[in-house]
Amino acid sequence: MADTETAQNLDEIRLQSLEGTSRPVSEWLTTFHMAAVVLDPFTHESSWILDTARRILTAFSGADVRVAFIVSGTDSDGTRSFMGPLANEILSLADPDSGLVSSLGLSTLPAFVAIRQDGSLIATAEGWDPEAWRAVATSLADLTAWTRPEIPAAGDPAPYAGTPATS
Repeated sequence: MADTETAQNLDEIRLQSLEGTSRPVSEWLTTFHMAAVVLDPFTHESSWILDTARRILTAFSGADVRVAFIVSGTDSDGTRSFMGPLANEILSLADPDSGLVSSLGLSTLPAFVAIRQDGSLIATAEGWDPEAWRAVATSLADLTAWTRPEIPAAGDPAPYAGTPATS
């Protein structure tokens, strides 16, 4: 999906909190823009990016943006299991039917997405492409007047394509 397009059906697509509460995506955007790393819990590739994603999302945690991990294709229990202790550090949401993934037009996971409060996309990056993730972070930092984290940084994995977002 091209930047500045609007995700479709944000009032219909629901994300689950780890407590099992299900809310439309539009409600998660009520107060702040959203910066999220979207993951597939059934692939190794999504687990390879967890430390890097945590570092990037944590860098934006003080900005006017809601940071989150969104785990596609599983419920809140599966999300909690996949995220492990990270679920206690950063908001982790389940996208059980991959509705958000489809709405955003994502074809590859992991992905880094930045969504405005009105549902329009600030930017997206698919797979682990450090330059593309840096561009998303730069757009988000410019919008929020925040400092962009270093991408890539020492210890980050080598770039990789990721895996198909939906089967």
